[in-house]
Amino acid sequence: MNLGLKEKVIIVSGGAKGIGEGISGVLATEGAYVAIVGRNEADNQKAIEKINAAGGQAWSFVAELTQPSECEKAIREVVKMFGRIDGLVNNAGVNDSVGLENGSYEGFVQSLHSNLIHYYLLAHHALPYLKESKGPIVNIGSKVADTGQGGTSAYAASNGGRNALTREWAVELLKYGIRVNAVIVAECYTPLYEKWIKTLPNPAETLAKITDKIPLGKRMTTSEEIANMVVFLMSKRSSHTTGQIIYVDGGYTHLDRALI
Repeated sequence: MNLGLKEKVIIVSGGAKGIGEGISGVLATEGAYVAIVGRNEADNQKAIEKINAAGGQAWSFVAELTQPSECEKAIREVVKMFGRIDGLVNNAGVNDSVGLENGSYEGFVQSLHSNLIHYYLLAHHALPYLKESKGPIVNIGSKVADTGQGGTSAYAASNGGRNALTREWAVELLKYGIRVNAVIVAECYTPLYEKWIKTLPNPAETLAKITDKIPLGKRMTTSEEIANMVVFLMSKRSSHTTGQIIYVDGGYTHLDRALI
């Protein structure tokens, strides 16, 4: 499907692994120039090799996004290479289990840097270029903001913040024709998810219990399914969609699983 993204310069933070890698790959198949921003050069290059092998084009921009100066540097380097920015996908983050009972002030603030503050900073520094291109923003979020999870206060707060920023930016940027939407993930089997499952006493049994609670198909959402929605929202095919928080989760968050 031609979504009109050919040669559009689109930044994907955390675009080398998991959901981010899926987003980068689908954008590249649509002909976009994908700027992968992440802390690990080796991971970035591995993702780029896969994209190039499939006929797409991607570039690596190494940045430790928990450091504010690195966020500005990443945007500056993308603009230096391409001269423009046509879209931003805020995706990088980690459920780092900084809870109320087991956490600390320092851990809480660090988690906000890991999961929320760089969303703001990347958008802030990219904004002058997004104004020129009328380029959209898509924020990736988690159902934890709606459902809670337990033991992960900072991540939950960050995702609540992502949702709030999505709607706030959609209002603030209306006058520039910049659309802002969020895609919410529930249960998606990424390498990080697999790593977490394996830390539990009965990983296979626990995974089966989780998937059994996913209403549509009793299965995990795939990274490609998340990516397909993100890429649609980045395209002009979604030209009248802004301020929306869209759940790509097989009905997990909002359907009453007791009735299914």
